[in-house]
Formats: sequence, C-alpha cells, structure tokens
Amino acid sequence: MGDIPQASVLDTRSDQMFPKLTAEEIDRLCRFGQLKSYKAGDAIVRVGETGPGLALVLSGEIEATQRDQAGHTRVIVTHKRGNFMGELAQLSGRPYLVDEIAVTDAEIMAIAPDRLRALLIAEASLGERIMRALILRRVGLLETGAGPIVIGEEGDADVLRLTNFLRRNGHPHQRLDPVDDQCGRTLIQRFSIAPEELPIVLCTNGKILRNPSEGQLARCVGLLNQLDETRLFDVVIIGSGPAGLATAVYAASEGLSVLMLDCRSFGGQAGASARIENYLGFPTGISGIALMARAFNQAQKFGVEVAIPDEAVKLECGNDPCRIDLATGERIQARSIVIATGARYRRLEVEGLEDFEGASVHYWASPLEADLCKNEDVGLVGGGNSAGQACVYLAEHARSVTLIARRPLRDTMSQYLVERIEGLSNVTIVIGAEVAELKGEQGALQAVLLRDRKTGEVNWHEMRRLFSFIGAEPNTDWLAASGLKLDNRGFLLAGEEGRFPLETSRDGVFAVGDVRSGSVKRVAAAVGDGAQCVAAIHAYLGKQREAEAGQKAELVVTAV
Repeated sequence: MGDIPQASVLDTRSDQMFPKLTAEEIDRLCRFGQLKSYKAGDAIVRVGETGPGLALVLSGEIEATQRDQAGHTRVIVTHKRGNFMGELAQLSGRPYLVDEIAVTDAEIMAIAPDRLRALLIAEASLGERIMRALILRRVGLLETGAGPIVIGEEGDADVLRLTNFLRRNGHPHQRLDPVDDQCGRTLIQRFSIAPEELPIVLCTNGKILRNPSEGQLARCVGLLNQLDETRLFDVVIIGSGPAGLATAVYAASEGLSVLMLDCRSFGGQAGASARIENYLGFPTGISGIALMARAFNQAQKFGVEVAIPDEAVKLECGNDPCRIDLATGERIQARSIVIATGARYRRLEVEGLEDFEGASVHYWASPLEADLCKNEDVGLVGGGNSAGQACVYLAEHARSVTLIARRPLRDTMSQYLVERIEGLSNVTIVIGAEVAELKGEQGALQAVLLRDRKTGEVNWHEMRRLFSFIGAEPNTDWLAASGLKLDNRGFLLAGEEGRFPLETSRDGVFAVGDVRSGSVKRVAAAVGDGAQCVAAIHAYLGKQREAEAGQKAELVVTAV
C-alpha cells in the first residue's frame, strides 16, 4: 500500500488563511493604511520585490500567483473586497514570495510594516485573525516550495548547509537535483553552470549565487539588510535561542527598541531539537523549531529588528553607549546589551573528522537529516536529553540506530526517554564506549570504530551517518577583550553582589541562558532568564535616566 498523501494547509485551513473581513472590520483597518489604486494588469508586487506591506483589498480582484521551477504559473487565490494580501514577511518589510497581479481595476489600503505591527497590537481580536492567516500562508509557502531554488545533490555538504540555513530560519525554498531532475538540468544548462560551481542558488530576484555563504544567501533573498549605525537601541540582544527570543519579546512588548543578532539562525540548540516533551503547556510535545518559530513570530509582531546571520565579534562598554562590532564591518550601539550566545557544539576528538562534517557527521537531527537516514544504519553519540530526543526521532526513519554513551543512560537522561529508547527494537545501546576512528571516502561515512573505555577493546560498526550530541562549550571567545568576568569554565558571571539581577561585571551588560554561569540548561529556565532580564534592564535604564537628569540639573545650577 502506498503512502497516503498528506492534506496541505490550503486544503484544510483555507478559511483561516484567506478570511474575508466585514465592512465594519474594513473601516477599523483603514485608519492604519494608505489608499492606492491600480489598473487591470498592473503588478502590485513581484516575487523578490518589497511590496506595499499588508494590502487590504477595497475593490476589484487581485490574483496571488506562484511560479514553479519550470516557470509555470498557478493561481493560489483571488483576493476580493475584504481580503488582504501578504504573509509573515510583511511584518518586517521583507520581499514578497508570490506575485500579486490586478485582474481588474483595484483599490487597496496599503498598511506598512510598522503600522501593521501597531494594528496587531491595537486590534487584539482582529489582529489575532490576521496573524494566524499570515502564519498559515507562510506554512503554505513552505509546503509548496516558494522562494530561492538550491541546485545540488541531496547529500552534498554545502547543499545541506544552505538548505538547513533556510529551513531553520523558516524561509521557503526548493531544492533541485542537477542530474535526476529535469528542471534542475535545464537550469544548469541555461546558465552554463560547471559541475565545480555547484551548488548554486537562484534567488527570488533572479540573481545566481555560486556556493554562497549563509550571509550572501540571506542578503540575496532579503533576510538581511544593512543596519542603521546611527540608531541608538535601548537593547541589543546577541543570540536568538530561547533566552534571547524571550528577552526580545518581553522587551519589545514593553516599549523598548530592540535589535536581535544571531550568526546562524533563530532558535539556538533548542531549534534543532526533534521534539521537546517536558516544556510546560505542551503535553504531547512540540518540535524545537516549531516552538522557536512561534517565539520568533512574536518578536517580529512586537517590532524587534532582526539581523540573521550577523555575527558580533567585539564588545566595547564602559562608556555610554556600548558598541558592538560585527563581522560585516558594521558597528551598532545600544544603551544596554544582552548576551545570549549560548554554547557551541563540542566536536568529537577524532582524526579526520572535518572530512565528514556536514556530509555524514551531523550536530542536529532535523527532518532534512531524517530523510537522508531512510533505510540506513546510523550512529548517535551522547547521553543527555537532546541525544535521547534525537535517537527516538531518528529511529522512526533509519533502519537502525546505535546509541553510544560513556555512562548509563539513567545517570544523564530523563526517565521517560530512557524507557522509550529501551523499547525501540531498532536501537542498540552501547555504554562505556567512545568513537576512535572514522572510515569512508570523499565525505561518505562507511564505518565507525568504537573503543571500550575500560578494556580498550575495539570494534568496527557499519554506519552511513553519525550524529554527535556530546554537549557544548560556552560561546564566549569573542568577549576576550571586553573585560567581562568569566568562571573557570568560561561561562559569564552575572548577578554578583551590587549588580542588577543577571548583570555581568560591566554596567548595562546582561547574560541570559546557557552562556550564564550557573544557569539551568533547560528551555524553560532560559525563557525565565529573558523575563527576569527585562525587569533588570528597566531598572538599569531608569537609573541611567536619573543620573542624566541629575547631570543636567547640575549644569543648569553651574550656568546660573
């Protein structure tokens, strides 16, 4: 029996995706927008262009269309009076992912991103319906594969790097094989691409990138724009894992101007978790990327400015304001800084590891890696909860999973995960072993040598992929010249006597989440840090305002 086709969100939730507003609701929205008129046949916006924001249709008909890899156009929906155009990209003024064409003469009320965010907050019930529609439309575009086209072989390390970047940032995309896919072959021939130039990316604006960096790709598809270096933010948050996102949501919702940076993608390590089952309020569990995407959407709703991928390389504080140097050469300034850089994955101490990383050795288990594991024998190293969640997830897809841990699972893993793993028939648990050697060619893993840590006995195990979940180290190397105090393991000291809660040894610089010394390495604890940190930031900024007022008063007295 073949697989049962899964119904699309357009099939099951079209009424919520494309609601029709009443005359009274239209009047309420019109106060946020600007009237614009179009003739029949006019393009209101094309794929890859920054459009008018959310566009409420007042009269006429407008078709939302999408082009496939072969250039064929399909109509997604025809907007009429009371419908509105747009999806999540319009919250932050990013390019459209579909074409919007006037079928007849039409009038729209164009609601710019800042006004859209104001609408969502001011009109709570109506804003909820609009926000739900924007999210569902993004889900629909993810399902149908809108956005940039990545052309390259499925298992290629650079293809995995680029598609993982887009997936983890919630950006729709398509991947075509240059050999097996007719459209892929046609595009390769059309643009005269040599094999050594693969993978390539065809951006939504028509530009071709040859094996780009994540930053180049982000700029090409409109995810990353140039920052305003003259702007003074109330808060700059470095890192967009659970702690950074929580800080951003609470700070922006309370009226602070916020910029959030991350060098890779939102969600941090939590975003790479296949399933989180012990987070309060989700009794059936939720994938890490789904939970983090909700938080990211909240941040955008409240007006957080986001720069991903944008890496902070230097922090200068001590003078007001603080300044942060970015890898792009840009410099930004803020009244307060929140460091939420978390931790970076530890690498196995195995010779030649770099030859397999990205292609056969992975540090997270997403649907992309799960697809690669179908009918394969894979290994997973680690004994914590993240390793357990990944093991359970991969076991649903792989032929077999060998779980390698140094200590008994019950010593390091939640009981419910241990019991679930022990009940999986295709999982073999190897305790007290370590990876000693990898065997394979051209990035393709063939076997892994395991060494017993007590006896020294070694055995080869055939595996096509190896997943490493052996913990992480604090991501604080870039702070070497900042003067911030660290503990003996490299984590940031915060909240010491005489300081605000979560404040580091520098005034106005705070540490939240896994990067903070003594933090509990759990998603809920990280979110709690974010909430507590915003209260401390308000207290700090209040103290700064009092000091500035006192200085001004002293100047007036002196002048008199």
